[in-house]
Amino acid sequence: MFLAASQVSLAQITGKVIDAETKDPLPGATVVLKGTQTGEITGFDGSFRLNATEGQTLQVSFIGFETVEVAAKAGMVVELVPKTNLLGEIVISSSVIDVAKERETPVAISTITPAEISLKVGNMEFPEIMNRTPGVYATKQGGGYGDSRISLRGFDQRNTSFLINGQPVNDMENGWVYWSNWQGLTDVASGIQIQRGLGASRLAVPSVGGTVSIFTKAAEIERGGTFTQGIGNDGYVKTGFSYNTGKNDKGWAFSALLSRWSGNGYVNGTSGEGWTYFAALGYAPEGSAHNFNLTLLGAGQWHHQRSTWVSIRDYINFGESGVDRRWNTDAGELGGEEFNMRRNFYNKPLATFNWDWKINESVKLATSLYGSAGRGGGTGPRGNNFRNSDIDLYPFRRDLTEHLLERNLGAASRNADGSINFDNVVAVNRATTSPYTGSISGFQGQLIGSNGFRNDGVNRAVLVRRASMNSHNWVGAISTLDFDKGDWRYSIGIDLRSYTGFHYRSLENLMGLDGYYSTGNSNSAGQIQNTTINASPFRNTGLEREKIDYFNTGIVGWQGLNGLVEYNNETSFTAVLQAGISNQSFKREDFFDQPNNPISEKKSITGGYLKGGANYNLDARSNVFFNAGYISRQPLFDAVFPGFANDINENLQNEEIVSVELGYGFVSNNLKVNINAYNTVWGNRFQTRSVPLTGGATGTAQFDDIDVRHMGVELEVDYRYNSKFRVRGMVSAGDWRYTDNFEGAVFDDNNQPVPGRANEILYVKDAKVGDAAQFTSFIEGEYKIGKFVFDLGYRFVDGLYADYSIEDSDFFQEDNQGALKLPSYGLVDLGGTVRFDLMGNTSSFRVNVNNLFNTIYIAESETNIHRVDESAPAWKGIDYRNSVWFGFGTTWNATLRINF
Repeated sequence: MFLAASQVSLAQITGKVIDAETKDPLPGATVVLKGTQTGEITGFDGSFRLNATEGQTLQVSFIGFETVEVAAKAGMVVELVPKTNLLGEIVISSSVIDVAKERETPVAISTITPAEISLKVGNMEFPEIMNRTPGVYATKQGGGYGDSRISLRGFDQRNTSFLINGQPVNDMENGWVYWSNWQGLTDVASGIQIQRGLGASRLAVPSVGGTVSIFTKAAEIERGGTFTQGIGNDGYVKTGFSYNTGKNDKGWAFSALLSRWSGNGYVNGTSGEGWTYFAALGYAPEGSAHNFNLTLLGAGQWHHQRSTWVSIRDYINFGESGVDRRWNTDAGELGGEEFNMRRNFYNKPLATFNWDWKINESVKLATSLYGSAGRGGGTGPRGNNFRNSDIDLYPFRRDLTEHLLERNLGAASRNADGSINFDNVVAVNRATTSPYTGSISGFQGQLIGSNGFRNDGVNRAVLVRRASMNSHNWVGAISTLDFDKGDWRYSIGIDLRSYTGFHYRSLENLMGLDGYYSTGNSNSAGQIQNTTINASPFRNTGLEREKIDYFNTGIVGWQGLNGLVEYNNETSFTAVLQAGISNQSFKREDFFDQPNNPISEKKSITGGYLKGGANYNLDARSNVFFNAGYISRQPLFDAVFPGFANDINENLQNEEIVSVELGYGFVSNNLKVNINAYNTVWGNRFQTRSVPLTGGATGTAQFDDIDVRHMGVELEVDYRYNSKFRVRGMVSAGDWRYTDNFEGAVFDDNNQPVPGRANEILYVKDAKVGDAAQFTSFIEGEYKIGKFVFDLGYRFVDGLYADYSIEDSDFFQEDNQGALKLPSYGLVDLGGTVRFDLMGNTSSFRVNVNNLFNTIYIAESETNIHRVDESAPAWKGIDYRNSVWFGFGTTWNATLRINF
């Protein structure tokens, strides 16, 4: 904590400062003994510790809130009334959540308040609100609702840990986070803490870039409710209702929320809709040592996507004018309604039971049990439609300009504006398919399509819509035992997880045909199927129905043990040492493709971490900290079972991460500054690439110990000039690059070294890491005029390079040009809020305008094509052939919120 003065003869008074209306903690508030200079600044959770005697008068102040005078007493809670009402809810109270505290926990952190989430997300993607914090780069990717992604310090989502109320949500097979599954976080999130680098979590999670900890509301709030109505660009509509019973005299409390959203999408053909549901039941009787909380959170949704990458010249050739950022190669109509071969649908309810037990004043036990049953997937094309030029719609290793305009492929089923005429696809399917004459009973005379089979009248040159499913069952338990003794805190915990992923394909739309001949199951000579599923999050997703192409399960287990030792003298010095070990087991079962090896052996791999650091408060305002750590991280599921087979990879190795960080902080009543520098080496990575051998054979070059170094400096400033004007901003400058060239031995198809074959070399020394901006900055001014609040923000992005793989053929040439640098860009956002009384209810109305000046910019590039000929067509120096995602133009949203 932050002790400004020490009077040994006085007792220590502990307490917390919170917002009187939202019950949110107020970090940075000033608590002073009246008439003295003795005081303290509250921590992240609003807590303080001050040497005083009970009954002495304390003055508590915070910019934007009314100053109060209260009598000191142990365990006091001081409620400050805002001069302008704020929004937000209390965070969930389980002690399994590792919340970092400024001037105490030795990590770099940024916090996004519930008011910011409630006011500024609107119809943006949830991760985008984190773009205003150091080290973060979030984009909308293809632009469908929920298709966003986020990187932290140049590490993608597989290498950044995401926790919801302390529970890990990275996919246990591939490490990814699908934000479409968590659309409801906009409604229920009560705060986000971004712990950059090693983070404060005691779990053995993939905190290479950092840990993003998201808190949701709980049942421990005042009685009342909220109605919200939002609208936005391109037909976006969102309606929500929540109600809280408040805590009764027996200690029970209940909260519930239900909301629905729908929209046409900024990108052509990307409409969607979804429901968010949330319920929380709490039980905390007065005087009890036990506290219980049961929550259910889910967000069922469907949305059309833009998954086919678009070249710059496609945006120009098929757009309405200039660069048309709305262009979508996948979009069209069927039966007069929007239709898209790419449709995502998912429902992932997460149920959590938290139990906190205060055994005595020194010992506490916190336990969380959770479970999730995710159901859904994504649709896409199936069939050899490329064999029929009338329905050869989708470019393969080329852009649509070459595919359609230069080769005239699929022209019969493309409209004049380039969109797809799916009615013609149905007509072509039917017109080119002969009646079935085979021996499978019940289908004679019907129109049957296939992906490969072509006998008995079956037509393989067709196009149907299949659904690739990625469902799962996931249960877990986290439990920590904390023991406090004087200035020392000891903790030991367990982390148990069990995950089963179900991967299969089903038919979703036969596109005018009567059935589909499936040969994907090696246990069958072939069968005709006509059962389809609905691409809806609340319908049967086909787990118990007929399947095509593939069907397998991935079984992942996790057993983790962690420990912590912390010294905190409550005045100026905190030191912490954490360690954890985990065993991750992998097993794969295949029901279709490997009849001679249907179930793999179980492979167990041990990993772990060791990290520690210290914080020293130089005085009441300034502090310095450092942390360092080592992580040994197990490989992902696909690395254990390469090539979708049940054979375990013999060359498995853990990745190794070493990180060091230094930081300085300054906080006063109206100014807060944090600056830190970091160095992270991500090493011992394994990469393979196919290479030609003599005689037309193909071998594999195997590279190990591939290292990349991420270094950088981050600055964050928050300045309140007075109760009306506030300025805040950040600067994040990184240098992320590969450390050296790497050699790899060549092996034949039996995984034996090729005699006399020289090693292959990857020439990647100093190549910049792509797909995340290495320099970002943000500044925002906020001004209050009576009941109105206006804010204007500017974000600048530079050092953004194209995404690429180091196994690309370019990097086998010593004179390669490295990563393609994309143009820098700057975006301006404008917002305004008015708060008012509506029939006795506190209400607000908020308007956001994002990308105010309609700036055209490239948010990411999938290709790494350098412009070698200066006369070649280019956009801001970027070759037209590159496949990119342009960011959205000007968008807007408006929300009315009524509290009752």
